[in-house]
Amino acid sequence: MHGRLMSSLARIALCALSLTAAQGALAQHLPDTVTTDVLRVCGDPGNMPFSERKDDGFENKIAAIIADELKVKLRYYWLTQGPGFVRNTLGTGLCDVIMGQAFGSDLVQTTNPYYRSAYTLVTRAGEFDGVTALDDPRLKGKSIGVIAGTPPVNRMGDLGLVSTMKAYAPYQLDPSRKYQTVGAEIVAALAAKEIDAAVLWGPAAGWLAKQTGTPMRVVPLLKEPERPPMAYRIAMGVRLGENDWKRSLNTVLRKRKADIDKVLRDYDVPLLDEEENKLTQPGER
Repeated sequence: MHGRLMSSLARIALCALSLTAAQGALAQHLPDTVTTDVLRVCGDPGNMPFSERKDDGFENKIAAIIADELKVKLRYYWLTQGPGFVRNTLGTGLCDVIMGQAFGSDLVQTTNPYYRSAYTLVTRAGEFDGVTALDDPRLKGKSIGVIAGTPPVNRMGDLGLVSTMKAYAPYQLDPSRKYQTVGAEIVAALAAKEIDAAVLWGPAAGWLAKQTGTPMRVVPLLKEPERPPMAYRIAMGVRLGENDWKRSLNTVLRKRKADIDKVLRDYDVPLLDEEENKLTQPGER
């Protein structure tokens, strides 16, 4: 009995020693600004389906996967998305990673992308069936909700859809606002038949459409021209120059790819092939 107990204690001690050594090695290779015993995430406290203070968003779930793989605790520095978000989060040194950032962004250094998605056309079920592109004549003269300043606005301008589209301000900073996000406001307007359709970023659209209780179709816009781009690779963002930290995250993204993909699919994120504008099935990417 005592022999088995001592053997168990020895294994625990060896595991603890190995973990300490691994953390020590990690600390030697990461810049001083990165905290090595806690995963400090820069997050928006009210931006579903991406993130929320209650950890309900898919970026919250993915952050938990990253922390699990790194064997560290998870902590958030919360700030509402808006102008200056990167400067006031990563830039302050109060957090070490932004969970969702367009790959190649010049504001941060990005990891390898962990998914690729596209803007979508959202309509009420039974209306505009078969419409898969913005140049479809059935969209002419229709009231289409879109977030001002996003890539679809340029495409809609090229197609003469601007005169009847309804552009929504990109940020909701009023604490008394009715909806948590602009996307949620647009989808609610669609459910209430205040607009005819909406063009929204796919990772938000599928989940938001389900929350309304109104049957809707969410169609990724895969047939649009390359410019303006409607599909984007999404990575994680770290501070410029923190190359070892970026490589550590890349290793985790590679090892836990299947777990991350499952989270994205659970939240109805349209996942595209890494190169072609086509949807992928589970296990294909």
